[in-house]
Parts: sequence; structure tokens; C-alpha cells
Amino acid sequence: MADEVLSQSEIDALLSALSSGEMDANQLKEEEKDKKVKVYDFKRALRFSKDQIRNISRIHDNFARLLSTYFSAQLRTYVDISVASVDQIPYEEFIRSIPAMTILNVYSVAPLDGRIIFEFNPNIAYAMLDRILGGKGTSVNNIENLTEIETTLMSQLFVKALDNLQEAWSSITEIDPILEDFEVNPQFLQLVSPNETVVVVSLDTTIGDSSGMINICIPHVVLEPIIPKLSVHYWMQNESSKERKPEEYELITKNIKKAKMDLSVVLGKSSISVEELMFLSAKDTIILNQSIEQPLVLQVDKVPKFYVQPGKKKNRLAVQILEEIKGGDFNDE
Repeated sequence: MADEVLSQSEIDALLSALSSGEMDANQLKEEEKDKKVKVYDFKRALRFSKDQIRNISRIHDNFARLLSTYFSAQLRTYVDISVASVDQIPYEEFIRSIPAMTILNVYSVAPLDGRIIFEFNPNIAYAMLDRILGGKGTSVNNIENLTEIETTLMSQLFVKALDNLQEAWSSITEIDPILEDFEVNPQFLQLVSPNETVVVVSLDTTIGDSSGMINICIPHVVLEPIIPKLSVHYWMQNESSKERKPEEYELITKNIKKAKMDLSVVLGKSSISVEELMFLSAKDTIILNQSIEQPLVLQVDKVPKFYVQPGKKKNRLAVQILEEIKGGDFNDE
């Protein structure tokens, strides 16, 4: 266990007590020798390291940005979503912390086991519903009397947001989230045992003039198979091993070969005055600076690449490549 860090006020109070004689330095040394006992609550077991919690927070920072963009487009109003906190607590504590009547969406996240919960604060949920129905986004907490139409509209909005969750988690694992249940009473949801550790990601949400929280509850059983991928070591290793596989090179090469390019052959150049240009007429001859004894230049996307000679093939004009132009490829000739 790491030693607890004292605040500045506690340090000042300790120094003041020592200087005034209220506390004896020798007594402190004797107390230091005694074994320190720290209370540990086994009901609130910490099963994720701080490092793993930080990476979960990073994933949902990205999810919050994606969700802000999605809801802004769907609701056509100002939406701001950001991660407020990420905590690991017993499932029972999560259920007690949310309102008695709220909007609860339960998702499966195959191929991972278990299910996760999205809890939308009624203020947010009703502001969304009001915007969908053409209102200004006013929040009216009347969650006990949700009609079938209101339930369907909310569910459709939440289902379409699952693509953002899938994209945010793609850096860790591929998931296929599916909405399985829509509930308003948290007491009817018993996903895991009351003492099971869950990660709760709280998103601070503002929609127009309404604000509230979106809470994401992720049980330990869901994250257990991918816990190693949440470590900094995995992320750093993933960043450092960017070498492409042979099949990836083959695919890139195959696609590049299909790319279209513009080829042009320069027959020659000439310069005339504006006056000469104005008086040009049929059958006039313009002398080019290109000798018939010199090869022509073939350009690829306006970049000189080859020396060629003109000719015909099957009654069509053609050129035959003589030599590749070495050096100065990006200087027009």
C-alpha cells in the first residue's frame, strides 16, 4: 500500500504543532515504528488499476466527442458531452446512485460476455424527445407515463448511437453492440451480483438549455477478457509494432496498380507574339523548337518520365519508349 499524501494545510498544522511544543518529535518517531493498519472494504474491491481506468477514460473521451457530433446532427441543436468521471464501484452502489425512475438501455456487446447499461438522466432524455418532436428541447420529467410512441422514438435514437460506441472501442477490440432492453426502473435490472465490481463512466451532457448525466455501467465480467489490452504496455507495444504484413503490402500494391494516370507526349514548343496570334489564319505554319532527330518527352501527370519516339500501331498514333529520364523528374522541360 502506498503512503497517504498530506495536504498543504495538514503539513502546516503539523509544523505548527511541533514548533509550539504541542507535539513531541520523539513521540512521532515511536508511532512511526508501530505497524500502520489501513481499513480495506472487501465489498468495494478495486479490480482495475489506475492505468486501466485512465485508458477506459481515454476511450470514452473519444466516444463523448463522437456522441456530441451525432446528437448535434440528429437533434439540430447545441450538444456538448464530456467525461466527468470514471470510477469502479459495487453494482449495488451504482443502482442506488441513479434516480428511482430513469431511462435505462441495456446492450449486449458480443463477442464479450455480459451486458452494459446506459442510464440517461430524465432531463436529458426528455430534452432529446422534445427536439425529435419539433420542440425547443424543453425537459419535462414525466417518465412514469411514457407512451409506446415515446419509447419507440427514444429507442431508435439510442440504437443509431451504437455505431459511435463501436468506433470508440475499435482501438481495443471489435464489438457488436445491440439494444436488448429498455427499462425505467433500475430495481428491475439485476445484471450481476450486488457486490460485483463495475466501472461507471459518467458523461456530463448539455443539450440546448437542459443538462444532466449519462452514466455507462460496465461490469467486470465484460472487461475481463480485454483487461491486458487496457494496460499502457499493450498500447505502447501496439504503437511500436506498426510493420505491415506481407498480405497488406500485396493488397496496397494491387490497388496502386489499378490507379489511373494521365500520359501526354510533348511534340514541341514555340513562342509567338500576341499580334501574330491575332492574325493567325488557316494554313499558317508554326515552327516548333523540337527537331525530328531528337526524341520526344512523355509526361506522367505532367512530370517528365521517358524519352520516346512517335509512330503508328494498328493505324493508331503511338509512341515507343526509348529511355527513362534520370534525375530532375519534377522539372518541366
